[in-house]
Amino acid sequence: MTRNSAQPERGDARNLDFLSFGELKALLARIFRHAGASEAVAECLAANCAGCERDGARSHGVFRMPGYVSSIASGWVDAAASPRLEDVAPAFLRADAMNGFAQPALALAAPALIEKARRNGIALLAIRNSHHFSALWPDVEPFAEAGLVALTMVNSFACTVPFDGTSAVFGTNPIAFAAPRDGAPPLVADLATSAMANGDVQIAAREGFSLPPGQGVDQDGRPTIDPKAVLDGGALLTFGGYKGSAISLMIELLGAALTGGKFSYEVDWSGHPGAQTPHTGQVLILIDPDAGRDAAFAGRARALAERLGRVGVSRLPGDRRFRQRARSAAEGIGLVPADLARLRALAGPA
Repeated sequence: MTRNSAQPERGDARNLDFLSFGELKALLARIFRHAGASEAVAECLAANCAGCERDGARSHGVFRMPGYVSSIASGWVDAAASPRLEDVAPAFLRADAMNGFAQPALALAAPALIEKARRNGIALLAIRNSHHFSALWPDVEPFAEAGLVALTMVNSFACTVPFDGTSAVFGTNPIAFAAPRDGAPPLVADLATSAMANGDVQIAAREGFSLPPGQGVDQDGRPTIDPKAVLDGGALLTFGGYKGSAISLMIELLGAALTGGKFSYEVDWSGHPGAQTPHTGQVLILIDPDAGRDAAFAGRARALAERLGRVGVSRLPGDRRFRQRARSAAEGIGLVPADLARLRALAGPA
């Protein structure tokens, strides 16, 4: 039986195996190393993936591990690549991920990017020749914790139909921002410009759930709530019709044209069976919100959040992730036993 749900519940907690964040991160790092990743890349990606699972972002947590492994095994992505940083202007950095993952390139660039933002009030990082296979909020949240405003976006592989179009051109093309807030965790939003994330469609297909209406079309362009029809020659729609389509267009231009990466429709992994990671680009902008003024931005952000609470807003961007993070710290990260067994098999001999 199916339900209209993109994020099905995991079921009774008594049927789960619980790991600490450190235990899960260590297991995932073993998998990445066994697949051929360098030590630095393995540690970076394992922390990212374990953090997504810890915070309840199932579509970007351990669900992604087989895709990581198969993409590496196919030769599509170089999991041992060493990114290169290029200082091109006072407030502008470029990074060549060297056909590796985007997160190690961001980690390499972060110290210089922060320094540029502090010195100039703003800084931009353009990553090209990169693969991004995770959520975007882990990329921006640390900068907000350091008192900066961060905005990032990345394009993907063609799986979304532009408004008034007939076939997929855009990717899911997510965008994320994070802002510091006095006395509370940062405000952190992360959303796809497609009607839903492709990972959520894959989870729904795997677990037998239907999609809400208005999310996607089948291979003939007809509306469908069948996730398998969306994945098998169909496509997602953009959120909000022409509005989401315009934002997705912006992300193609900034994530690909500006960075030197591929447009989503240019991603061709047909020669690499098993490849799943989009080979595109990412742009990240940092702003020092208090540059040149006395008023504290974080205090203003807190005032706005409090106003939203007074008018009935019960949950702000990032709140659910922070609550789940606290719960995971107290109780552990719950995994279905079969999923944990698959992870251990991917890790190879101990």
